[in-house]
Amino acid sequence: MVLTSKVAVVEFDGHKIESLKQAIRLIGGIDDLNTAERPVVVKVGVFSHRAGNHASVSVVDAIVNSFDSAPKIFLADSDNYQGCALERLQLWKELFSERVVPFSLSDDADTKSVRLADQEMKLSHVLFKPSVLVSTHILRSFDKGSILKNLFGCIPTAKKVKYHKVLPVLLADVCEAVGGIDLAVLDGTHFWEGAGDNPVQMNTLLVGRDAVAVETVGVALAGMNPDEVPVIREFASRGLGEGDLDNIEIIGASFERLKEKFLSAAKTQKKLQPSRRGPQTWGGHAYHELDNLLRTGFFKVPNKRTVEEVAKALEARRLQSKGKENKIADSMNRKVKKGVLKKAKTPKGWVYWAE
Repeated sequence: MVLTSKVAVVEFDGHKIESLKQAIRLIGGIDDLNTAERPVVVKVGVFSHRAGNHASVSVVDAIVNSFDSAPKIFLADSDNYQGCALERLQLWKELFSERVVPFSLSDDADTKSVRLADQEMKLSHVLFKPSVLVSTHILRSFDKGSILKNLFGCIPTAKKVKYHKVLPVLLADVCEAVGGIDLAVLDGTHFWEGAGDNPVQMNTLLVGRDAVAVETVGVALAGMNPDEVPVIREFASRGLGEGDLDNIEIIGASFERLKEKFLSAAKTQKKLQPSRRGPQTWGGHAYHELDNLLRTGFFKVPNKRTVEEVAKALEARRLQSKGKENKIADSMNRKVKKGVLKKAKTPKGWVYWAE
């Protein structure tokens, strides 16, 4: 058997810069990426600046430190309904300098037109080669991915929900258009449930030049089957990386021991789920997930959400919602009665929001 990709798995105890450097050495180094001729774009995954489910400051600092020859390092993201990119990127403001700068992929006037998921779109010029593209995100048990899902933030529009139905194809198209991810750093400081709940401290880094392989190893550690993750299947089918765990050389910490450690963490997460302390009803889970959407700003004005949009958001949080629109509306109407949400009737139906 020929192993086609390397993924370094390193555990750390507070020294993330040295731990990342160790991981980079294990995969053969990044001398061709860390040069004075190539700017670096660190695509951070920051859905909400009000939640902690994003790469930590110390991990991003370690990435910056590893590219000490780069002339410029852009910490980049795009606008979303949580707020503008530059506002959310303030999470890493202590790292900003003349060389390390926040960069909005939504505000860049210098763009390149590409075709993504059969639609014409414009992407920021910094994403394309010769720039080095680094993707960093959290380690989580989320079937839409993490490192690869992070490419969703390359789309400049703040209204991205409409692309969820073509997500795997869209993400793979972005990857092909920009020339691929050059380095993937999966931040396992904490292990998160789903899109980003119930963190359990794990102090683990996954690093590789093959982003698909890093995603595959992360998904396996999270207790999921990589073969059942659509984005991994899509990328692997196009030859964009290795999605077969048997063809990935995992170096560093013991993978089997870590699987047991993450299994134990998943059990801890179940104890942290308040909605599961009571009856295991769909309505109870929906009410809890609506609370999470409220907490992360999904309903915050100027956003006014239809029942269909809420259903899609619940689906993204792994709660089956097809055919449940009436129950979703009932749950939101209860929150309206409590004064948590407001609602109004519009030509496209009832909409709900929070002030």
